Amino acid sequence: MSDDTRKSPDQTSGPTEGAPARAWRNFYGRRHGKTLRQTQKGYLDSDLAALAPGAVGWDENPDRAPLDLQARFGDREVWLEVGFGGGEHMVHQAATHPEAAIIGCEPFINGVAMLLGKIREAGVDNLAVHPGDARDLFDVLPEASISRAFLLYPDPWPKARHHRRRFVTPEFLEPLARVLKPGSAFRVATDIPDYVRQTLVEVPKAGFEWLAECPEDWRAPWDDWISTRYEQKALREGRVPHYLTFRRR
Repeated sequence: MSDDTRKSPDQTSGPTEGAPARAWRNFYGRRHGKTLRQTQKGYLDSDLAALAPGAVGWDENPDRAPLDLQARFGDREVWLEVGFGGGEHMVHQAATHPEAAIIGCEPFINGVAMLLGKIREAGVDNLAVHPGDARDLFDVLPEASISRAFLLYPDPWPKARHHRRRFVTPEFLEPLARVLKPGSAFRVATDIPDYVRQTLVEVPKAGFEWLAECPEDWRAPWDDWISTRYEQKALREGRVPHYLTFRRR
């Protein structure tokens, strides 16, 4: 995920008659990076539309009708990864757990293009992609429809005045809690000590309990973990990963 400080409001001229008013949401971060390779542009043109989880955007779903996950994924349980970066963890989980379907959110289009290439290489078919703001997806996910969620190496927003932009704030955690099934797991990985502190304060307030019973529970990665490029960068720079597991109450 990006830590660029630019922002852009997400709005239209107005809702259709009888539809919910479109929320004003500032988006902080980058949507585009370096110029995409032609092969990556091809992935976006040919593969992305077919991987949509359903009608998520306000323009295509102004009434905010809930997604029909049964129609989209059949009897598979549905997982969610917020900010999948380059997609290596998401594809790994899809290959390791073919019994689950995974929806990934990522507004950074370069990361989306990287994921599409990995999907082709791995040949997995149990993934869906929302190339935009997770809050728009939360709007249309049915209540208690998600069985597991991942937040891995999110934007750290290190300056104190920017901490309200972090995912571990009520603006994001409350809708996440709404769409997670009771008893489902929420995994958070970060190498930023202050992000750990804020996570341990804010996530329980949103309806979760931290499952750690000893230091090894947050020092060791999960059994089905794959180290991402963000984690490898943290390790090279001497930062310590933390692996936090919460359960939706």
